[in-house]
Amino acid sequence: MTKMMTLTVCRQKLLTFKADLLNQIQNAKNAFNLLDKSHGDESDLAVAHQEEHTFLINQDRMKHQLLEIERALSRIEQGTYGLCEETDEVIETERLMAIPWTRFSIEGAEIREALIKKSAYKTA
Repeated sequence: MTKMMTLTVCRQKLLTFKADLLNQIQNAKNAFNLLDKSHGDESDLAVAHQEEHTFLINQDRMKHQLLEIERALSRIEQGTYGLCEETDEVIETERLMAIPWTRFSIEGAEIREALIKKSAYKTA
């Protein structure tokens, strides 16, 4: 697959993922707003609190994913899409097709993960 074809396919995938994610975020908000969080006994309030906690965690996860998609679309526009932020090497086409918002090649992801683990080990 040529670089231009890869960019076109990945851009379309990113736009589709973005639209799906925006729909999921809105549907989750709508469903959460329908829940009665102010009435009931102590166990009802505890369940409502747990549902709110789960909702907020999921919203945060989806917003992070949306940000990664937006960054990938920006890299396409800037002409830097497909370059590993860790190694400055070209990201594998198969990896881009599987994870079009990725910022790292396989090698770069391994390096980044090792650095994170090393950093976590030092602070523990």
